[in-house]
Amino acid sequence: MTILNLAALLVSLAAIFSFINHRFIRLPTTIGLMLIALVLSILLVVAGKLGLADFHLHAQEILSQIDFNTTLMHGMLSFLLFAGALHVNLNELAEQKWIIASLATIGMLTSTFLVGTASWYLLSWLDISLPFIYCLLFGALISPTDPIAVMGVLKTAGAPKTLEIKIAGESLFNDGVAVVVFIVLLSIATNSGADSSISAGQIALLFAEEAIGGIIFGFVIGYITYLMLKSVNNYQVEILLTLALVMGGYALATRLHVSGPLAMVVAGLMIGNHGRQFAMSDVTREHLDTFWQLIDEILNAVLFVLLGLEVLVLTFTENYLLASALLVPMVILIRFVSVGVPVSALRFKREFSPHVIKILTWGGLRGGISIALALSLPQGPERELILALTYVIVIFSIAVQGLTIGKLIRACIR
Repeated sequence: MTILNLAALLVSLAAIFSFINHRFIRLPTTIGLMLIALVLSILLVVAGKLGLADFHLHAQEILSQIDFNTTLMHGMLSFLLFAGALHVNLNELAEQKWIIASLATIGMLTSTFLVGTASWYLLSWLDISLPFIYCLLFGALISPTDPIAVMGVLKTAGAPKTLEIKIAGESLFNDGVAVVVFIVLLSIATNSGADSSISAGQIALLFAEEAIGGIIFGFVIGYITYLMLKSVNNYQVEILLTLALVMGGYALATRLHVSGPLAMVVAGLMIGNHGRQFAMSDVTREHLDTFWQLIDEILNAVLFVLLGLEVLVLTFTENYLLASALLVPMVILIRFVSVGVPVSALRFKREFSPHVIKILTWGGLRGGISIALALSLPQGPERELILALTYVIVIFSIAVQGLTIGKLIRACIR
């Protein structure tokens, strides 16, 4: 099947599922799409087990042609991060800079280590073999939060604006930090043979090159694009310039071995704030906002359909499912700790909304980036195990936490 046919199939499914959800189910769009796709996948698998149809085999064959990791990490992610950062107010973000920075760095690293250590002990107790470095890799890929599925719920629940900024800011930056940490750990894992090693200096250099290099690169390409936007007054040209910034900038960041996700966040913040204020007319702002909002919604629809369908090509065993079920509450508890420590440490300096730790814990949804990182692992039994664990936690996070976070917020702000 050609790329065009695959894209047509995914967009068509997303459109049909969106119609079904909006007309009959009325769940938040992304959650509804994922659940419909997941139910369809399970029905196909059950039908195949009962010998009723071979549709699941055809579906598996089609899905096997889609490289989820490449589709998200080197396709959708640049658009999604830029579109998300484009609508974040930099002044409001700056007011929350310490808590966001703490959650995206200290919280992220704490979660990585605690999840990795806890999963190593749990899997050993279940007689499931997984080297400690791969447990840390699992911790790194499952720790970043994804507010895409919950932001709409937060707004309808009347969440305080400062809380929305904390969740959005943390997610925008910890996605980039998580990718960098994952790359560093993967380098250690793949260079762990007897004749090869990686020093602490090399780790620090790789982290600095990816993270700091990504931030600087994002600022540079964002500023160049800002100057170009400022010199013209034609919304078609200006939208095309932002498209070039995202597509060309992410591709160049990959070639330069700097963090593309962090570069897109920084560039999006610059264009969405400085560029919007000083380089665009009212007409351009309106068209730019509409364009990127549509891009964001369409790509999210396709992404969550893919998440639901991905169950068709994953391997699950009883041990994997048991380990996943035990890890779900453990990951949530560790999220509570990794959020609670930075928030508690900063309470002496500023006030926080009531029950902020509870809301940040339950609102820290895992999403497609976790599965994409798991799929980027080298082939082997470790990859299959981590994929199964990641998928179950992501599905629980989106379906259960995503559907109940609104009720939690309303209960906490009464």
